[in-house]
Amino acid sequence: MTALIIIFGALTLLAGIIILINPELIFGFLRNNFDKPALHIIAVVVRLVIGVLLIYQSSISKFPFVIEIIGWLSIAAAIFTGVMGRRNFNRLMLWALTFLKPFGRVGGVFAAAFGLFLIYAFV
Repeated sequence: MTALIIIFGALTLLAGIIILINPELIFGFLRNNFDKPALHIIAVVVRLVIGVLLIYQSSISKFPFVIEIIGWLSIAAAIFTGVMGRRNFNRLMLWALTFLKPFGRVGGVFAAAFGLFLIYAFV
């Protein structure tokens, strides 16, 4: 179970680094695929699985309270994303990709830092 969290942290770190180097690689992919049902389903399922894993494994991390809070926030985000429906999800993605484009590299820094934090918390 802990290995899955570390893998997720490593993938988040990698995504953050890619966004820092070439944000269009990730944002272009999202822009081209935001209207596909699979992206919405993946967004919900990954948030839900990571949330449950973080809550379940929080006691063995270096920061159990923080990890548990992040887990509950992830589950809340999964529920919200699932309940909002595909149409609103598509509108949210389009808004985020348009509005946040100038801040892409800043988001990459936060993603990389979050990935590093997860790895550090469980290693």
